[in-house]
Amino acid sequence: MSIMDMVRAPAGDIPSLDWQGGPVDCGACAYASLRALPAEGGCEPGHACMQDAYARRIDRFFRWHPDLGNQQLAHPYFEVRAIAARHADVFRLPALVDDPDETVRLQLALRLPQAQLARLINDPHREVRIRVAQRLEPAALPRMRQDPDYGVREWVARRLPLVLLPQMAGDADRVVRARVAERLEMPALLRLAGDVEPEVRRIVAERLPAPLLPRLAADPDWRVRWEVARRADPEALGALLEDDDEEVRAMARQRALPLPPTRLASIYSAGAEHG
Repeated sequence: MSIMDMVRAPAGDIPSLDWQGGPVDCGACAYASLRALPAEGGCEPGHACMQDAYARRIDRFFRWHPDLGNQQLAHPYFEVRAIAARHADVFRLPALVDDPDETVRLQLALRLPQAQLARLINDPHREVRIRVAQRLEPAALPRMRQDPDYGVREWVARRLPLVLLPQMAGDADRVVRARVAERLEMPALLRLAGDVEPEVRRIVAERLPAPLLPRLAADPDWRVRWEVARRADPEALGALLEDDDEEVRAMARQRALPLPPTRLASIYSAGAEHG
């Protein structure tokens, strides 16, 4: 029986075709001898096959034979190169830093050692740079602070050393500034108390020391005022007891110090009129 006679029909509804769209030819494969080996010691067209165009089958082949990753880093099909890069020796990966396909470079961003990872800081694809920002040593992250993509800068803001974080407080993107607000320490945090975005100011209100919260008590966004009502010193709640927003009023009244009966009656009377 020839090798081609042993080829079984592919499982599932995805045809077993090679990366150029033709039929898989086991006879032309460099690993044809594996067909004679049983189970995961061999290979199986339509299930575990390096010649297949379907990435899952290629992946299964290399999981069965991770030692073959080094041999296929120059394969003409990008899926083979990318999956081989998951298993190849790390010292062979720098040769792929300029690979034309971002799928391959994504694998490098997940595996390269720090000294080589920095070579991908200016990669043309945002997803590659995001992976770099997730893995790069914090001390090297300042080089990515001005990345053109907000998603990259967001990860920089999550991991940048705190001493350098104030430099990102003026970032053009609200998502980035929100991440900055979640980590920034006093007194630099006060810089964001006047941010144009309510969500950023709300995060500031979650983190400011209680004595400083009254400066946000008149914020135009009810969510910010609610945070003030939730965290401010009870004696500082002031006008929040009669805030225009029902949720803010309820929180302020829940936390207010005991009031004289006449004052309490006046507050609830005002609330009834608004209702």
